[in-house]
Amino acid sequence: MLVFIDESGDTGLKLDCKPTSPLFIVTLVLFEDHDQSVQADQRIQALKTTLGARKEFEFHFSKLKPAWRQRFLHEVAPCEFFYFSVVLDKAGLTAHGIHSPAELYRYTCGLVFECAKPYLRNALVVLDGQGSELLRRELSSYLRHKIQADGAAHSLIHKVKLQDSHKNNLLQLADMVCGAIARSFSDKEDASDYRKIISHREMQVTRWPK
Repeated sequence: MLVFIDESGDTGLKLDCKPTSPLFIVTLVLFEDHDQSVQADQRIQALKTTLGARKEFEFHFSKLKPAWRQRFLHEVAPCEFFYFSVVLDKAGLTAHGIHSPAELYRYTCGLVFECAKPYLRNALVVLDGQGSELLRRELSSYLRHKIQADGAAHSLIHKVKLQDSHKNNLLQLADMVCGAIARSFSDKEDASDYRKIISHREMQVTRWPK
């Protein structure tokens, strides 16, 4: 079982300071079958060739034109993956004991893993090692501790790895799914265009606080 994690927005808590985002979103993409993950990886790589992009090209939702976003999501939609997302509304979070970006990151990831928990079994979890590596390493430690504390009959998570998204097509998939979810909570004209393409892969999207 393979799990890929990505986020949208930032972990800043001073909402009156631009460009701090009002929402922070973490998305978990899950492949139960290794062969399906290979198929998805191959489809994404083949799409780069079809689009005339470099082999090293990285699909990143916020940097793509709308037509390429839709093309990507249509390409991966037949693949057997599922996703969970938590959309955290940062207004008033300090009342819930969240006072730092690291706490916000860990808390949101904890929520999304709780959503996916019934489906996890010996999962290899892959996080994007680019950007704030400290937060990723803190999350790795947090997840390992949480898994041990759960005391389940079987291991929920086998291993946590950091990889660069530009070298991993399935981290790019997580980015694209997370971007589609984030856009669906915006007031932009195309807000519903992307999420509906992969809606049949959606297990749970939770906005918190409700």
